[in-house]
This record gives sequence, structure tokens and C-alpha cells, in this order.
Amino acid sequence: MKKLLILLAITAFALVLSGLCSAIEIAAEAELAAKIEAPMVIAKPADAEAMGGPKPDDPSRGLFVWAPDKPLQGGANGDKGFVQFIINIPKAGKYAVWARVLAWDGNSDSFWVTWNPADPDENPQVTKNTQFRWGVAGGNTWHWDRVNHWLDGGTFDREWNLPAGPTTLTVWTREDACMLDCIFITDNLSATEAEVNPRIPTDADLSASAVKSSDKLATTWSSIRSTR
Repeated sequence: MKKLLILLAITAFALVLSGLCSAIEIAAEAELAAKIEAPMVIAKPADAEAMGGPKPDDPSRGLFVWAPDKPLQGGANGDKGFVQFIINIPKAGKYAVWARVLAWDGNSDSFWVTWNPADPDENPQVTKNTQFRWGVAGGNTWHWDRVNHWLDGGTFDREWNLPAGPTTLTVWTREDACMLDCIFITDNLSATEAEVNPRIPTDADLSASAVKSSDKLATTWSSIRSTR
């Protein structure tokens, strides 16, 4: 009996320890963000192909967000617009952001990123503060990339020290045609994708209360153009 009690105690301790050590994971779709400010719009792969670039493979749930433009164009939309997520942080601590992205070329491979309250209340499109500049890994297929500081002296992974409760994560347009499919937030700060194992949002993520979604139906750039 004593051995059984000891075994049960060890098992219970292991379960508690496992719960304490498990990483926090929050996944969200870009097209369901709390706010999408023009010229950022929701789009389909065919919309990108229509701009003259390689057609992207299917994003998560068929939609992504971008400021539409042609390859090699840069920033014809005037460095405006953003996609904004309201994220409820369950536990105070340090967090990293990974995103599923697609960047055609060197003129379509960056965003600005701020996360309040860890970052100051600042519009990087105005200040051009490189602390908030994210150099996105290039590639014509969807891939995971960790949000970084793209500084003049090099590129370094970002992490944010956040309190528990509601926070505001904003991905701002920097170069047109940089595409954002979904985001993955975690307190696993490893720089190795295989160790973090970012994932696209599940139905459970979409129904959870960790991310405030838009209360409006997703409207694609295609449908907007068809009404003109």
C-alpha cells in the first residue's frame, strides 16, 4: 500500500510538472484579425497571381492578408495600413511570434511589428524605428518565420516581456506584396522551428477566447474589385 501511495504521488507530481513546463500556444488567422486597415486587404492566391507574381500555394483556410502590389514594386501604397490582433496573454512572461508568410523578392519582404504594452505606443511607419522592422524570410511558398529586429547592424530574434491580460499586436505594412497567412505566439523562445513547431490555427483556436476576432465577415480583395 505504501509503495502504491508513493507511486501515485510521483505520478501526480509528474503531471503537475508537465503542466508547468508545457508551452503556451496561441494561433490566429490574419484575415480574422480584430482590425485590418487599408491598403491591407484580405486576398486569395489568384489575387496575387493577377499582380504578376508567382501564384502562392493555398494558405490556411484559403485566405491571407497583404497590401497588394506587383513584384519589384516596393511600397507604392505609401507605407500605410496594418493588421491588428487583440491577444489575451494567459500568463505574464516572455513571448515570441512566428508567422506563416510569403515574400516574392527583396522589395516585398518586410513588415513593421509592435506589441503593446511591451513596445511603446509608436507608429513605426512614421518614426522608421528599426527596432520594429521585421525582415521576412523570402520564398514563393508559405513558410514559418520568427519575427525579428532587422537592424542596420544585423538581424536578431525578437521577444516581448508581457503582462497577463489583453495586449495589442500590430503588423504594419512596410513593403507592399509581403503576405501574411497566420500567426503563432508562444513562450517557447527557441530559435529553432523544429523545437517550437509552429502550427496553423485549428477550429479550437478559432473558437477560443485568447484572440479577439473581427465581428465582420471576411471580405476578399476579389469581391471588393467585383463590386466596382
